[in-house]
Amino acid sequence: MVHLQSAAVSHIPAAEADHFPFSVAVIRALPTLTFTAPVTFLVGENGSGKSTLLESIALAAGSIAVGSDELERDRSLESVRKLAKNLKLVWTKRTRKGFFLRAEDYFGYAKRLARLREELEAEVREIDEEFKGRSAFAQGLARMAHMNELHGLRTQYEGDLDERSHGESFFTFFKARFVADGLYLLDEPEAPLSPLRQLAFLSLLREMVTFHNAQFIIATHSPILMAYPGAVILSFENGLVQPVAYDDLEHVRLTRDFLNNPDSFLRHL
Repeated sequence: MVHLQSAAVSHIPAAEADHFPFSVAVIRALPTLTFTAPVTFLVGENGSGKSTLLESIALAAGSIAVGSDELERDRSLESVRKLAKNLKLVWTKRTRKGFFLRAEDYFGYAKRLARLREELEAEVREIDEEFKGRSAFAQGLARMAHMNELHGLRTQYEGDLDERSHGESFFTFFKARFVADGLYLLDEPEAPLSPLRQLAFLSLLREMVTFHNAQFIIATHSPILMAYPGAVILSFENGLVQPVAYDDLEHVRLTRDFLNNPDSFLRHL
């Protein structure tokens, strides 16, 4: 399902026109972007504006942030917040479900979960020491709240995220956090994923779209993710945002040419 129909810059403040993010060519000339498919990819070189636009959509939509401070307190988004205030979103059905995630934020999130687990385990040990010699019932009652929270963490994430590789824990995290009817705004989710895990991620997208009415807007450099059947690919190039066919993408052509003949590239190193 397409929850978010479109996004457009409604106004560029005159005093901000020459400052980031309004100075980014794509933002300055942004048309109304219409989202017609449950999966939309934003594709372009670094600095093209795709992540800036994705962040501003997340702010304007009031998305839940994963792995960082709440969006309204995230200092790294201070400039983008100005764009979000001048971004007009049109909805088919307003949803508060889903989340916004930058790949680099995930690892901070996993570390916080690990610290929380360690703190809970330390508190359980303190309770055991304090209640030593008391009845098993008294000990169990004292430990109950902490053990329930520990069990909840391990159940939700199928164990401890920090006990897996980055790619494995990242993928496990996604499976655990997806809910029906959500809008998911993802910035380079492929970063920690191997090619095989990226294929598994595509399968997860298909399941969420087909059976759970999810919508995804994803900034990516991955030709594997871009191949998702039926996705709309929006190319950020030369200051414009335009739909482009998969086979016409420079990312795809370059990757294909390299894999077919790596020596033709490597001999110039």
